[in-house]
Amino acid sequence: MGNTDSKLNFRKAVIQLTTKTQPVEATDDAFWDQFWSDTATSVQDVFALVPAAEIRAVREESPSNLATLCYKAVEKLVQGAESGCPTEKEKQIVLNCSRMLTRILPYIFEDQDWRGFFWSTVPGAGRAGMDDMEDEDEGARPLAESLLLALADLLFCPDFTVHSHKKGRPDSVEDMQSLDSCEYIWEAGVGFAQSPPLNYIHDLNRSELLRLLLTCFSEAMYLPPTAENSILNPWVTFFCSAENRHALPLFTSLLNVVCAYDPVGYGIPYNHLLFSDYREQLVEQAVQILIVTLEHEGGQPYRPPSPSSMEEQDSVGPNNLFVNYLSRIHREEDYDFVLKGLARLLTNPLTQTYLPNSTKKIQFHQELLVLFWKLCDFNKKFLFFVLKSSDVLDILVPILFYLNDARADQSRVGLMHIGVFILLLLSGERNFGVRLNKPYSLHVPMDIPVFTGTHADLLIVVFHKIITSGHQRLQPLYDCLLTIVVNVSPYLKSLSMVAANKLLHLLEAFSTNWFLFSAPQNHHLAFFLLEAFNNIIQYQFDGNCNLVYAIIRKRNVFHQLANLPSDPATIQKALQRKRKSPNAISRTSSQETVSMEGSRPAVPAEPGTLKASLVAIPGIDKLTEKSQVSEDGTMIAVPQAESPQTPEHSAAAGTSDTESISGRDNEDVFYTEAEMARRRLSSSSSSVSHWNPKPDWVLSWKSKLPLQTIMRLLQVLVPQVEKICIDKGLTDESEILKFLQHGTLVGLLPVPHPILIRKYQANAGTAMWFRTYMWGVIYLRNVDPPIWYDTDVRLFEIQRM
Repeated sequence: MGNTDSKLNFRKAVIQLTTKTQPVEATDDAFWDQFWSDTATSVQDVFALVPAAEIRAVREESPSNLATLCYKAVEKLVQGAESGCPTEKEKQIVLNCSRMLTRILPYIFEDQDWRGFFWSTVPGAGRAGMDDMEDEDEGARPLAESLLLALADLLFCPDFTVHSHKKGRPDSVEDMQSLDSCEYIWEAGVGFAQSPPLNYIHDLNRSELLRLLLTCFSEAMYLPPTAENSILNPWVTFFCSAENRHALPLFTSLLNVVCAYDPVGYGIPYNHLLFSDYREQLVEQAVQILIVTLEHEGGQPYRPPSPSSMEEQDSVGPNNLFVNYLSRIHREEDYDFVLKGLARLLTNPLTQTYLPNSTKKIQFHQELLVLFWKLCDFNKKFLFFVLKSSDVLDILVPILFYLNDARADQSRVGLMHIGVFILLLLSGERNFGVRLNKPYSLHVPMDIPVFTGTHADLLIVVFHKIITSGHQRLQPLYDCLLTIVVNVSPYLKSLSMVAANKLLHLLEAFSTNWFLFSAPQNHHLAFFLLEAFNNIIQYQFDGNCNLVYAIIRKRNVFHQLANLPSDPATIQKALQRKRKSPNAISRTSSQETVSMEGSRPAVPAEPGTLKASLVAIPGIDKLTEKSQVSEDGTMIAVPQAESPQTPEHSAAAGTSDTESISGRDNEDVFYTEAEMARRRLSSSSSSVSHWNPKPDWVLSWKSKLPLQTIMRLLQVLVPQVEKICIDKGLTDESEILKFLQHGTLVGLLPVPHPILIRKYQANAGTAMWFRTYMWGVIYLRNVDPPIWYDTDVRLFEIQRM
């Protein structure tokens, strides 16, 4: 009964607040205490009992009452942080205040006039409860700083969020000011050896506080995306600065809690249905806090920092201490712990068991991928560690699984991008290509043809599936997918027949007249594939008889490319044909075989699914920079000027991408110019008028098609293979393959070209993409309670499928 009463009283207090037109004095404790002294309002209750319309009404009609409510709630948190919450009542007050602030903050952020409120000082409000001996400076902390510091203290509060070290506690509560939080790190792992006893109450309390912290950081959602990545989040900047004495133990706690988590537990089937796993919620919030705080210092915070945070900042490395600590992790055992933890979690949704639904499947793989990306981005030694052994394949296989699974679902286009970005980053390192030669023997149920081969075959088969049976919005990723194939191609020792046929099928699709002529950038895809074939022929000819055989069988494709017509009549005829059949790539002519056992086909999003819009990804020439591999294996950057692939960027200048930015067709991604051109031209037949290819344009790139190596190979091998077939009456593939296996082209091919690798390079465009993607994921994943739902977010649009 008490529970119902307390909800009723709480609701009455909310109604009083929204109906009072006169300001309520801050000293009227009897009134304000109604909001948090009660014991039984869960966060879900608070969201139900404090409706959005009423928060907005108070904001507009009695702003001083909303200000006092925020100030009083922060004051209670500060008092709790100072006292260490020795009583149950104090713990409850802290939780109730954090729920109330979680509910209100998004409505403060959505109103531009209120956004500065937490960064102003409240007259006479120093750190509450302190005596007046404090100097003036300390007494005038902005509310945001007081709130963030109190949260940091509360996250290391003995018997509330961490295990107390006081045995029996006869007389004293541990003093919060002198407590060394490095001894209270939440989980063993990086930099900490002891694993504290699991305590689900502590996990729940941490989750409540982290939810409020994440809400504080979410101000970023209410600012529109900007081209220059110079605006830092002031909440993150302050929280991750030296002002926060718990920055190191908190960073370590978050990272260790994520990487030590094992959702399967003790291997008892159905255990997740019997016990509530409080750790999972904590892990999910920890990974979200990590990806939001690990931000590039693109510029200065856009609010002047308070006097207290203006001390000399000549520390080594980034001012953001979370980024600083992450970049300084260096012990092999720490790398191993992090990599194994992430691989275990990423692989979790793939695990097949004989009992349906018997193991718990986590849902936060997108946040884990962003965290993995940030680890590689901020700590290059970690990236090299990942590539040093075949452990990298434990990250690769789940990524390929997610890519394949999401390819038909437009609400998961962001997941497709992050997966491809990670593979692009990895493919810039030689070791990645070398590791792909490991045989693939796992039986992850994937909706792809069955094959016997290596991880390289798996990668190619999945990429082929994405291109031939993904949805239209994935077209801007084709360049990235084929760049990855080119980057790894010089190291692939032996492609299977299935993978070889898939590559030839892609070349066939991308070298038809209508595809080459129908958009200014389309020919790049043929260039990429030819470059990959050349790399394999020049550097890995010996083990690749399957590919050589596939090239011989499909030799007419190469002859057609070499004799590509460029007269106006043929160009027009090809474009006419395009109007009749606007489908981008033929789905036939690729012999589709039986899919793997236990796999489900990739399906589109359920109607009604919510998704967040994304900003543009830069074109491949902006995403990558070229490096040449020298004799000793080191890489030398190639100057940008000579770029044989892209002689005619100006050709795309006629197409503007402003229509999409204005939201004309609810586009998922604000594409770059070139990609907009290609998208429009290969998806809508009416748009051919935008682009009028001329013969001299065709000739400008046709003359650069890298066909010599393949033509020489065909010139030498085709007559030999034909002779064998006639002499021995062969129709059997295996005999021809055996001949090719023992053949050699030494001395017959042109001089090997230098290997060109296109390495991912960070830029403002991708930084902004990551920010919108990450916050979009966080918005959609926090539905219970729905923290940001129906507030006026500006960083992205929420769209219903």
